[in-house]
Amino acid sequence: MSAAPAPLQENRLLEVKDLVIQFHLMDGVVPAVNGVSLEVKRGKTLGVVGESGCGKSVTALAMLGLVPNPPGKVVGGQIVFHRWTTGEAIDLTRLPPMGSEIRKIRGNEIAMIFQEPMTSLTPAYTIGAQIMEAITLHQQVNKQEARKRAIEMLDLVGMPQPSRTLDSYPHQLSGGMMQRAMIALALSCHPSLLIADEPTTALDVTTAAQILELMEKLQDDMGMAIMHITHNLGVIAEVADDVAVMYMGKVVEQADVNTIFYEPKHPYTQGLLNSIPRIGSKKQLEPIRGVVPEPFAIPKGCAFGPRCPRFMPGICNVVDPPPVVVGPQHTVRCYLYTEKESAL
Repeated sequence: MSAAPAPLQENRLLEVKDLVIQFHLMDGVVPAVNGVSLEVKRGKTLGVVGESGCGKSVTALAMLGLVPNPPGKVVGGQIVFHRWTTGEAIDLTRLPPMGSEIRKIRGNEIAMIFQEPMTSLTPAYTIGAQIMEAITLHQQVNKQEARKRAIEMLDLVGMPQPSRTLDSYPHQLSGGMMQRAMIALALSCHPSLLIADEPTTALDVTTAAQILELMEKLQDDMGMAIMHITHNLGVIAEVADDVAVMYMGKVVEQADVNTIFYEPKHPYTQGLLNSIPRIGSKKQLEPIRGVVPEPFAIPKGCAFGPRCPRFMPGICNVVDPPPVVVGPQHTVRCYLYTEKESAL
């Protein structure tokens, strides 16, 4: 008789706690992820948004034990995965990247749609062979059954003529078809968590909308959680339940999607929203001034300080601000909301 699942606090599926990832390069040490904390709830979608290079994809790769080592290394923090079947809590950062335990989780319980399907799919093997490999590895079925399931998955993601496309090579497919094949591969073992890293990259607007609608439908049908990584706030508004805004390896603001869009607190989040063009609006766009700092020369204190319109000398450039709770399930890293500064 199997053990009953242990009660989960607020139905959490995965928790990232103070994660630190460094890349040791010839020019120095790059803190790609520097104290990230976030959580993914069971059956919900977490949107992770931020500029290129802020640590979104590296955080996702760490969840699967795929941070390239060398030069990358997880040097601190935890990634706790809560298994529903057993109630077991597993710290993924402690599992050997090539060990049997993480290989049972990777692609099975946690799957990922990589950013570039054109380079993520192996060109030497057919689409079917790659999907069937995942199924036979984790589901312990024969090749005939694996082929049947692969065809069913391709049909599920809306692939035209799935029984024929199964034997096609990646270069024979269009961008939208390759993205659907990637989704079929990721969902072939019915994961609890799907990590979607820019799943609509390089797709036209119509195809991108179809992919997003497909993911939403599959999430409802399969009951999985999704971690959606993007720099597109318009996509986040459509698909996310909760949002984590990242800047220079830290989560600077986290809340539910409505709060982020209607009550943003961090100047960086406000800057991102002010940079979105709106149809029919005559208001001039307000780009965020300055540029992202060099990874080898991150400013002291708040990394966003040199670009912040509300920068406070002697405060923001001294110590990195701690996370502050400013509302229900709403945290922000900014001295504007600490007890001392809110009284000014």
